[in-house]
Amino acid sequence: MKEILSGNEAIARGAYEAGIQIAVGYPGTPSSEIIENIVKRYGDTIYAEWSVNEKVAMDAAAGAAYSGKRALVTTKQVGMNVLSDSLLYTVYTGAEAGLVVLTADDPGLFSSQNEQDNRWYSRLAKIPTLEPADSQEAKDFIVQGIQLSEQFDIPVLVRSVMRVSHSKSIVTLGERKENPKTIGPFPRKPEKYNCTASHARHMHVKLEEKLKTIQAFADTSHLNRIEWGDRELGIITSGVVYTYAREVFPDASILKLGMSYPIPKGMILEFSKGVKQLLVIEELDPVLEEQIRAMGIAVRGKDVFPPYFELLPDDILKYCREAGISIRKSFPVKETVKPQNLPIRSPVFCPGCPHRSSFYLFAKLKLPVAGDIGCYNLGTLPPFKAQHTMGSMGASIGVLHGMALADIPEDRVCTIGDSTFFHAGIPPLVNMVHTGTRGTVIIMDNSVTAMTGHQDHPGVDWSVVPNRKAKAVDIESLVKAIGVGFVKTVNAFSIKEVEEGLKECLAYKDGPSVLITKGPCIFVSREPKPPYRVDQDICIACGTCFKVGCPGNVLSDVKHPKTGKFKAAIDPTLCNGCGVCSQVCPVKAIKPTGTASDSVQF
Repeated sequence: MKEILSGNEAIARGAYEAGIQIAVGYPGTPSSEIIENIVKRYGDTIYAEWSVNEKVAMDAAAGAAYSGKRALVTTKQVGMNVLSDSLLYTVYTGAEAGLVVLTADDPGLFSSQNEQDNRWYSRLAKIPTLEPADSQEAKDFIVQGIQLSEQFDIPVLVRSVMRVSHSKSIVTLGERKENPKTIGPFPRKPEKYNCTASHARHMHVKLEEKLKTIQAFADTSHLNRIEWGDRELGIITSGVVYTYAREVFPDASILKLGMSYPIPKGMILEFSKGVKQLLVIEELDPVLEEQIRAMGIAVRGKDVFPPYFELLPDDILKYCREAGISIRKSFPVKETVKPQNLPIRSPVFCPGCPHRSSFYLFAKLKLPVAGDIGCYNLGTLPPFKAQHTMGSMGASIGVLHGMALADIPEDRVCTIGDSTFFHAGIPPLVNMVHTGTRGTVIIMDNSVTAMTGHQDHPGVDWSVVPNRKAKAVDIESLVKAIGVGFVKTVNAFSIKEVEEGLKECLAYKDGPSVLITKGPCIFVSREPKPPYRVDQDICIACGTCFKVGCPGNVLSDVKHPKTGKFKAAIDPTLCNGCGVCSQVCPVKAIKPTGTASDSVQF
């Protein structure tokens, strides 16, 4: 059978065909759809969950693989930083069953705070790394990854990128290869699975010997192949860039590396001797180029291509021409069309977002705000311009602690979402409690992991698997148990409640305080509300309602008779009835539908 699948759908299919039994991860674009597709299509066969963070997922997968179950961990590129501590010990230990880590990198920074190249983890951790070029390989390389993991007793890294994860192509499906291992008593092998220093010394020696064996395998593996063509130019590449290079240089000789670590040194040497000029095309860092140069082979790479952003076909063509690389024949690559003079539109909170009232107040009170990863980072942009830092998951609380240590004169706050708080916010809050550091942590609880696609987290009573029971962890009780001296929970949609609660928290002097702004994301809310409208007879065209930054607030075609300014209106197809704009209107012109003057049309 054949299907048209995205890379993430194909990875989910690969997990099925590979006989994977446990799939865990933490949501993050461009990887999120993998777990969701596993649940949707293969949930009867594979256990899947969104773990509290990537390190927990990695440890859970290790425990499952130690116990003889094939396991998969999914993450976006920055999540590798979180799970790396656990990944590196599993490289030493190996497991009883196959263990694959899927990283979805983000060249081009479509949805990330950095553009890190996770191929470096291959060399740091010393693990085999596979790079699929399309959906077919995305599926096949998960299957191959499990086979390699079990063959060499080592975790395997599979690196996708956004273009592979989200593009679709035809995939030939295969059958599931069940894990032949039966579950028995847990393996009591401390010399293998207990990474104490005395054991780890021996493990490291074994790992280095194992790498030599994998290196020899790479030189004969079908994962790497030479495609001989015109020998004036030879190209070494991997992953999705192979498809770009083949498009630009249809007649060139190409060495495609499906296994990009360890590199096939013998094959590279053979290829280099067979071409006049050697070019490495790789997105982001010179990971392949540096290893090839270390072999004493002359090669061009980052002197031609920049170490940032994607290398799409028109980019490759442009940089090669600028570098004087002869392109004897190429497909007519169309350069990207960039429309001119389009108006700038900043990303904004959705209509009905529970975060809107908080950021309206932050802007009004001019507070220094340390921010975190999530929808609330949109508070950095107009009209609020009210969030001043953003780094990594959970960083906002640690940054707030540092602001307090620096003793800045203003009241200071940080924002963090409910999912992010569970992911990485608890330890820094414990640190603030222990040190007695003053500052207000605002936990913006919208009952979902929103920005990555509305996944569950420990604060909700549902999970990625329908009908699977989940116990919600109460944030207020948890924060109090940590030892926070002042905790206040308020209705996120009430500006008055949020402002009063914030002022009470800021007034607390004996350590950190926590304000929980509670209100469901509009996409998980079970309480639909009627839209609001603007009474044109009352509106004075002051523009205050636009300061809440809601897309539903628009200009009407009615002008104020004295000022000539256009009055406000509300698009009923966008309004979700949160009422925040009505709370800031100085003349109370914004009302729920169904009240007086309801005949006024949008």
